Amino acid sequence: MADRPTFQTPLSPHHAFLRRLQDHTPNSTQLAGLLTLLITGSILLLLTGLTVTGTVIAMIFFSPLIIISSPVWVPIGTLFLLITAAFLSMCGFGIVLVAAVSWMYRYFRGMHPPGSDRVDYARSRIYDTATHVKDYAREYGGYLQSKVKDAAPGA
Repeated sequence: MADRPTFQTPLSPHHAFLRRLQDHTPNSTQLAGLLTLLITGSILLLLTGLTVTGTVIAMIFFSPLIIISSPVWVPIGTLFLLITAAFLSMCGFGIVLVAAVSWMYRYFRGMHPPGSDRVDYARSRIYDTATHVKDYAREYGGYLQSKVKDAAPGA
């Protein structure tokens, strides 16, 4: 009896689909997350709809008042915009100034802030270039000095 081969009946396509579906079923944590996502999304969609509806109704009722009083609101809005832009830009410039002064303080105290190696490299390049220009000018100046003496021996 042990020598008899056992034959398994092939699974029908219906059973194979169910088997694959069972292998990919989500666990309870995934289902709770999906349920939370659906509830939260529907609540936010409802609130978005209410907000848009309220805004449109308010625009319908208040647009005559806005149109009548616009000669007052446009200059006030422009002034408010300019004051706000000036304030925010001054805050930004102040933050940049504080950061630059802090970086320079750390650099001159020898604390090696980020980017100090690039500043040192640029300084050495400028120094080397100035040295080469000075040497070249000294050599070329001597050449011109001898040419002047050749052209005017008494000079």
